Amino acid sequence: MSNSRVSLRWVAQQAGVSPATVSRVSRGSATVSPELREKVLRIIEESGYRPNHLGRALAETRHGALGLVFPGLSGPYFAELLQGFEEEVQESGDSMFLLASHSHSGTDTRVIDLAGRVDGMAILAGTVSDAALEQVARQVRLVVMCARERAAHSTVTMDNATFGALARHLLVEHGYRRLAFVGNPEGSPDVTSRWEAFRAAHQEADVVPPAQPIGVGLQQSDGIIAAQQILDGGQRPDAVMCANDETALGLMLGALGRGLRVPEDLAVTGFDDMHMAAMVRPGLTTVRQPIRELATTTARLLADREPKVTRHITLPTRLVLRQSCGCRPAVAGPLDT
Repeated sequence: MSNSRVSLRWVAQQAGVSPATVSRVSRGSATVSPELREKVLRIIEESGYRPNHLGRALAETRHGALGLVFPGLSGPYFAELLQGFEEEVQESGDSMFLLASHSHSGTDTRVIDLAGRVDGMAILAGTVSDAALEQVARQVRLVVMCARERAAHSTVTMDNATFGALARHLLVEHGYRRLAFVGNPEGSPDVTSRWEAFRAAHQEADVVPPAQPIGVGLQQSDGIIAAQQILDGGQRPDAVMCANDETALGLMLGALGRGLRVPEDLAVTGFDDMHMAAMVRPGLTTVRQPIRELATTTARLLADREPKVTRHITLPTRLVLRQSCGCRPAVAGPLDT
Protein backbone atom coordinates (compact mmCIF):
# COMPACT_ATOMS: atom_id res chain seq x y z
CA MET A 1 0.00 0.00 0.00
CA SER A 2 1.30 3.46 -0.84
CA ASN A 3 2.26 5.30 2.30
CA SER A 4 0.34 8.35 1.01
CA ARG A 5 -2.86 6.39 1.67
CA VAL A 6 -1.87 5.08 5.08
CA SER A 7 -3.23 7.04 8.01
CA LEU A 8 -2.68 6.79 11.74
CA ARG A 9 -6.25 5.58 12.15
CA TRP A 10 -5.70 2.83 9.53
CA VAL A 11 -2.60 1.61 11.40
CA ALA A 12 -4.57 1.64 14.67
CA GLN A 13 -7.34 -0.48 13.12
CA GLN A 14 -4.84 -3.02 11.77
CA ALA A 15 -3.12 -3.29 15.14
CA GLY A 16 -6.36 -3.38 17.10
CA VAL A 17 -5.35 -0.41 19.25
CA SER A 18 -6.37 3.22 19.66
CA PRO A 19 -4.94 5.99 17.46
CA ALA A 20 -3.42 7.45 20.63
CA THR A 21 -1.42 4.25 21.14
CA VAL A 22 -0.05 4.41 17.59
CA SER A 23 0.86 8.04 18.20
CA ARG A 24 2.70 7.17 21.41
CA VAL A 25 4.62 4.36 19.69
CA SER A 26 5.65 6.59 16.80
CA ARG A 27 6.75 9.27 19.27
CA GLY A 28 8.88 6.74 21.17
CA SER A 29 6.83 6.94 24.38
CA ALA A 30 7.85 4.50 27.13
CA THR A 31 4.26 3.99 28.32
CA VAL A 32 3.50 1.23 25.78
CA SER A 33 4.29 -2.43 26.55
CA PRO A 34 7.15 -4.02 24.55
CA GLU A 35 4.80 -6.57 22.94
CA LEU A 36 2.33 -3.93 21.81
CA ARG A 37 5.12 -1.65 20.63
CA GLU A 38 6.58 -4.44 18.47
CA LYS A 39 3.19 -5.19 16.93
CA VAL A 40 2.50 -1.55 16.05
CA LEU A 41 6.02 -0.97 14.71
CA ARG A 42 5.73 -4.05 12.48
CA ILE A 43 2.53 -2.75 10.90
CA ILE A 44 4.07 0.71 10.51
CA GLU A 45 7.09 -0.77 8.74
CA GLU A 46 5.07 -3.10 6.49
CA SER A 47 2.61 -0.41 5.47
CA GLY A 48 5.16 2.33 4.90
CA TYR A 49 3.33 4.69 7.25
CA ARG A 50 5.34 7.82 7.95
CA PRO A 51 4.01 9.96 10.83
CA ASN A 52 4.41 13.69 10.55
CA HIS A 53 3.35 15.11 13.87
CA LEU A 54 4.43 18.65 13.16
CA GLY A 55 2.84 18.73 9.74
CA ARG A 56 -0.40 17.31 11.07
CA ALA A 57 -0.51 19.78 13.92
CA LEU A 58 0.06 22.68 11.54
CA ALA A 59 -2.58 21.42 9.12
CA GLU A 60 -5.09 21.14 11.93
CA THR A 61 -3.93 24.44 13.48
CA ARG A 62 -2.97 22.51 16.57
CA HIS A 63 -0.04 22.51 18.96
CA GLY A 64 -0.49 18.92 20.11
CA ALA A 65 -0.28 20.05 23.74
CA LEU A 66 -2.56 20.71 26.71
CA GLY A 67 -1.88 22.92 29.73
CA LEU A 68 -2.54 22.34 33.43
CA VAL A 69 -2.50 25.26 35.86
CA PHE A 70 -2.82 24.87 39.63
CA PRO A 71 -1.32 26.38 42.79
CA GLY A 72 1.53 23.98 43.59
CA LEU A 73 2.96 20.50 43.72
CA SER A 74 2.86 19.80 47.45
CA GLY A 75 0.45 17.37 49.08
CA PRO A 76 -1.37 14.19 48.07
CA TYR A 77 -4.31 16.04 46.48
CA PHE A 78 -2.19 17.74 43.83
CA ALA A 79 -0.07 14.63 43.30
CA GLU A 80 -3.20 12.61 42.49
CA LEU A 81 -4.55 15.37 40.27
CA LEU A 82 -1.32 15.64 38.31
CA GLN A 83 -0.97 11.87 37.81
CA GLY A 84 -4.53 11.49 36.56
CA PHE A 85 -4.23 14.40 34.14
CA GLU A 86 -0.85 13.25 32.81
CA GLU A 87 -2.04 9.69 32.18
CA GLU A 88 -5.07 10.88 30.22
CA VAL A 89 -3.03 13.35 28.16
CA GLN A 90 -0.62 10.56 27.23
CA GLU A 91 -3.56 8.43 26.15
CA SER A 92 -4.70 11.17 23.77
CA GLY A 93 -1.21 11.38 22.23
CA ASP A 94 -0.71 15.00 23.29
CA SER A 95 2.09 16.52 25.34
CA MET A 96 1.55 18.54 28.50
CA PHE A 97 2.63 21.91 29.89
CA LEU A 98 2.48 22.33 33.66
CA LEU A 99 2.26 25.73 35.35
CA ALA A 100 2.32 25.86 39.16
CA SER A 101 1.54 29.36 40.37
CA HIS A 102 2.69 28.96 44.01
CA SER A 103 0.47 32.02 44.63
CA HIS A 104 3.05 34.26 42.95
CA SER A 105 2.13 37.55 41.35
CA GLY A 106 2.12 37.61 37.59
CA THR A 107 0.29 34.29 37.25
CA ASP A 108 -2.37 35.84 34.99
CA THR A 109 0.26 36.96 32.49
CA ARG A 110 1.99 33.57 32.50
CA VAL A 111 -1.29 31.72 31.99
CA ILE A 112 -2.37 33.94 29.09
CA ASP A 113 1.05 33.44 27.49
CA LEU A 114 0.73 29.66 27.89
CA ALA A 115 -2.67 29.77 26.17
CA GLY A 116 -0.89 30.70 22.94
CA ARG A 117 1.12 27.46 23.01
CA VAL A 118 -1.55 24.85 23.78
CA ASP A 119 -4.84 23.59 22.32
CA GLY A 120 -6.63 23.50 25.65
CA MET A 121 -6.08 24.43 29.24
CA ALA A 122 -7.24 23.11 32.61
CA ILE A 123 -7.13 25.63 35.47
CA LEU A 124 -7.93 24.96 39.11
CA ALA A 125 -10.48 27.50 40.31
CA GLY A 126 -9.07 30.37 42.34
CA THR A 127 -5.63 30.17 40.70
CA VAL A 128 -6.09 33.11 38.29
CA SER A 129 -8.43 36.07 38.03
CA ASP A 130 -11.82 35.95 36.32
CA ALA A 131 -10.51 38.37 33.70
CA ALA A 132 -7.67 35.98 32.83
CA LEU A 133 -10.11 33.08 32.60
CA GLU A 134 -12.26 34.99 30.15
CA GLN A 135 -9.28 35.85 27.98
CA VAL A 136 -8.03 32.25 27.97
CA ALA A 137 -11.52 31.02 27.08
CA ARG A 138 -11.49 33.25 23.99
CA GLN A 139 -8.17 31.74 22.85
CA VAL A 140 -8.43 28.00 23.56
CA ARG A 141 -10.68 25.32 24.94
CA LEU A 142 -10.85 25.90 28.71
CA VAL A 143 -12.02 23.70 31.58
CA VAL A 144 -12.00 25.08 35.11
CA MET A 145 -11.77 22.48 37.85
CA CYS A 146 -13.66 22.84 41.14
CA ALA A 147 -15.48 25.98 39.96
CA ARG A 148 -19.06 27.06 40.06
CA GLU A 149 -20.90 26.88 36.77
CA ARG A 150 -20.46 29.79 34.43
CA ALA A 151 -21.56 30.16 30.81
CA ALA A 152 -18.19 31.20 29.36
CA HIS A 153 -16.38 27.89 29.79
CA SER A 154 -16.74 24.29 30.84
CA THR A 155 -16.37 23.16 34.46
CA VAL A 156 -15.74 19.91 36.28
CA THR A 157 -16.45 20.04 39.99
CA MET A 158 -17.34 17.92 43.00
CA ASP A 159 -20.65 17.54 44.80
CA ASN A 160 -19.80 19.50 47.94
CA ALA A 161 -23.33 19.04 49.31
CA THR A 162 -22.13 15.82 50.94
CA PHE A 163 -20.21 18.02 53.38
CA GLY A 164 -23.63 19.20 54.57
CA ALA A 165 -24.72 15.58 55.01
CA LEU A 166 -21.67 15.06 57.22
CA ALA A 167 -22.57 18.14 59.28
CA ARG A 168 -26.12 16.79 59.73
CA HIS A 169 -24.65 13.46 60.84
CA LEU A 170 -22.68 15.23 63.57
CA LEU A 171 -25.61 17.40 64.63
CA VAL A 172 -28.40 14.81 64.48
CA GLU A 173 -26.83 11.37 64.92
CA HIS A 174 -24.23 12.38 67.50
CA GLY A 175 -26.04 15.34 69.02
CA TYR A 176 -23.07 17.71 68.86
CA ARG A 177 -24.10 21.33 69.25
CA ARG A 178 -20.85 23.28 69.02
CA LEU A 179 -19.25 22.70 65.63
CA ALA A 180 -16.30 24.61 64.18
CA PHE A 181 -15.33 24.91 60.49
CA VAL A 182 -11.64 24.98 59.50
CA GLY A 183 -10.81 26.44 56.08
CA ASN A 184 -10.63 29.76 54.28
CA PRO A 185 -13.47 30.30 51.77
CA GLU A 186 -11.73 33.32 50.20
CA GLY A 187 -10.34 32.39 46.77
CA SER A 188 -11.54 28.78 46.90
CA PRO A 189 -14.96 27.93 45.41
CA ASP A 190 -14.70 24.43 46.91
CA VAL A 191 -14.14 25.69 50.45
CA THR A 192 -16.87 28.29 49.93
CA SER A 193 -19.34 25.58 48.92
CA ARG A 194 -18.43 23.46 51.95
CA TRP A 195 -18.82 26.42 54.30
CA GLU A 196 -22.25 27.12 52.81
CA ALA A 197 -23.27 23.45 53.17
CA PHE A 198 -22.03 23.53 56.78
CA ARG A 199 -24.19 26.55 57.59
CA ALA A 200 -27.24 25.16 55.76
CA ALA A 201 -27.05 21.95 57.81
CA HIS A 202 -27.13 24.00 61.01
CA GLN A 203 -30.22 25.83 59.82
CA GLU A 204 -31.97 22.55 59.00
CA ALA A 205 -31.14 21.20 62.46
CA ASP A 206 -32.23 24.48 64.08
CA VAL A 207 -28.76 25.01 65.54
CA VAL A 208 -26.97 28.36 65.44
CA PRO A 209 -23.76 28.01 63.34
CA PRO A 210 -20.50 29.76 64.19
CA ALA A 211 -20.33 33.27 62.79
CA GLN A 212 -16.98 32.76 61.05
CA PRO A 213 -14.79 29.89 59.88
CA ILE A 214 -11.32 29.36 61.26
CA GLY A 215 -9.67 30.78 58.16
CA VAL A 216 -6.44 28.85 57.71
CA GLY A 217 -4.91 27.21 54.63
CA LEU A 218 -5.25 23.63 53.45
CA GLN A 219 -1.95 22.04 54.50
CA GLN A 220 -1.31 19.81 57.49
CA SER A 221 0.65 22.56 59.24
CA ASP A 222 -2.41 24.81 58.93
CA GLY A 223 -4.42 22.21 60.83
CA ILE A 224 -1.93 22.35 63.68
CA ILE A 225 -2.30 26.15 63.73
CA ALA A 226 -6.10 25.76 63.75
CA ALA A 227 -5.86 23.39 66.72
CA GLN A 228 -3.93 26.01 68.66
CA GLN A 229 -6.53 28.67 67.86
CA ILE A 230 -9.40 26.40 68.85
CA LEU A 231 -7.88 25.19 72.10
CA ASP A 232 -6.71 28.66 73.16
CA GLY A 233 -9.92 30.40 72.15
CA GLY A 234 -12.22 29.82 75.10
CA GLN A 235 -15.11 27.37 74.93
CA ARG A 236 -13.98 24.31 73.02
CA PRO A 237 -16.25 22.96 70.24
CA ASP A 238 -17.66 19.43 70.35
CA ALA A 239 -16.52 18.71 66.80
CA VAL A 240 -14.37 20.31 64.11
CA MET A 241 -15.13 19.94 60.40
CA CYS A 242 -12.08 20.60 58.25
CA ALA A 243 -12.30 21.58 54.58
CA ASN A 244 -9.84 18.83 53.63
CA ASP A 245 -8.09 15.79 55.11
CA GLU A 246 -4.67 17.39 55.40
CA THR A 247 -5.89 20.06 57.82
CA ALA A 248 -7.97 17.45 59.68
CA LEU A 249 -4.90 15.27 60.23
CA GLY A 250 -2.89 18.29 61.36
CA LEU A 251 -5.66 19.28 63.74
CA MET A 252 -5.76 15.77 65.21
CA LEU A 253 -2.00 15.96 65.80
CA GLY A 254 -2.36 19.34 67.46
CA ALA A 255 -5.20 18.15 69.70
CA LEU A 256 -3.40 14.96 70.70
CA GLY A 257 -0.30 17.00 71.47
CA ARG A 258 -2.34 19.00 73.96
CA GLY A 259 -3.57 15.87 75.72
CA LEU A 260 -7.03 15.67 74.12
CA ARG A 261 -8.56 12.43 72.89
CA VAL A 262 -10.23 12.09 69.50
CA PRO A 263 -13.21 11.66 69.40
CA GLU A 264 -13.89 11.48 73.18
CA ASP A 265 -12.84 15.09 73.82
CA LEU A 266 -13.03 16.45 70.28
CA ALA A 267 -14.52 14.92 67.12
CA VAL A 268 -12.68 15.70 63.88
CA THR A 269 -13.72 15.24 60.23
CA GLY A 270 -12.19 16.03 56.83
CA PHE A 271 -12.85 15.98 53.09
CA ASP A 272 -10.98 14.01 50.34
CA ASP A 273 -10.51 10.50 51.77
CA MET A 274 -6.79 10.47 51.08
CA HIS A 275 -4.93 7.23 51.86
CA MET A 276 -3.84 8.34 55.32
CA ALA A 277 -7.46 8.89 56.39
CA ALA A 278 -7.98 5.14 56.73
CA MET A 279 -4.53 4.47 58.20
CA VAL A 280 -4.48 6.83 61.17
CA ARG A 281 -5.97 5.89 64.53
CA PRO A 282 -8.67 6.80 65.09
CA GLY A 283 -9.67 6.49 61.42
CA LEU A 284 -10.72 9.83 59.94
CA THR A 285 -14.36 10.39 59.10
CA THR A 286 -14.43 12.24 55.79
CA VAL A 287 -16.07 12.75 52.40
CA ARG A 288 -14.60 10.74 49.54
CA GLN A 289 -14.08 12.68 46.32
CA PRO A 290 -12.76 11.12 43.08
CA ILE A 291 -9.69 13.30 42.55
CA ARG A 292 -8.24 11.20 39.75
CA GLU A 293 -11.61 11.19 37.95
CA LEU A 294 -11.68 14.98 38.25
CA ALA A 295 -8.37 15.09 36.39
CA THR A 296 -9.18 12.48 33.74
CA THR A 297 -12.63 13.95 33.01
CA THR A 298 -11.07 17.39 32.58
CA ALA A 299 -8.35 16.08 30.26
CA ARG A 300 -10.90 14.24 28.11
CA LEU A 301 -12.94 17.40 27.66
CA LEU A 302 -9.81 19.25 26.58
CA ALA A 303 -8.72 16.51 24.16
CA ASP A 304 -12.12 16.46 22.43
CA ARG A 305 -11.69 17.44 18.78
CA GLU A 306 -15.34 18.38 18.30
CA PRO A 307 -16.38 22.04 18.14
CA LYS A 308 -16.28 23.74 21.53
CA VAL A 309 -19.39 23.05 23.62
CA THR A 310 -19.70 24.38 27.15
CA ARG A 311 -20.27 21.53 29.58
CA HIS A 312 -20.72 21.47 33.35
CA ILE A 313 -19.99 18.16 35.04
CA THR A 314 -20.48 17.47 38.75
CA LEU A 315 -18.80 14.33 40.09
CA PRO A 316 -20.43 12.44 42.98
CA THR A 317 -18.93 12.29 46.46
CA ARG A 318 -19.85 10.06 49.37
CA LEU A 319 -19.69 9.98 53.12
CA VAL A 320 -17.14 7.69 54.80
CA LEU A 321 -17.79 7.35 58.53
CA ARG A 322 -14.92 6.20 60.72
CA GLN A 323 -14.04 6.53 64.40
CA SER A 324 -12.88 10.17 64.51
CA CYS A 325 -16.46 11.47 64.59
CA GLY A 326 -17.53 9.03 67.35
CA CYS A 327 -18.89 6.20 65.19
CA ARG A 328 -18.06 2.74 66.59
CA PRO A 329 -17.42 0.60 64.74
CA ALA A 330 -16.66 2.50 61.54
CA VAL A 331 -19.60 2.68 59.16
CA ALA A 332 -18.43 1.72 55.68
CA GLY A 333 -19.88 1.02 52.27
CA PRO A 334 -18.73 -1.79 49.96
CA LEU A 335 -15.68 0.14 48.74
CA ASP A 336 -14.92 2.01 51.95
CA THR A 337 -12.19 1.16 54.44
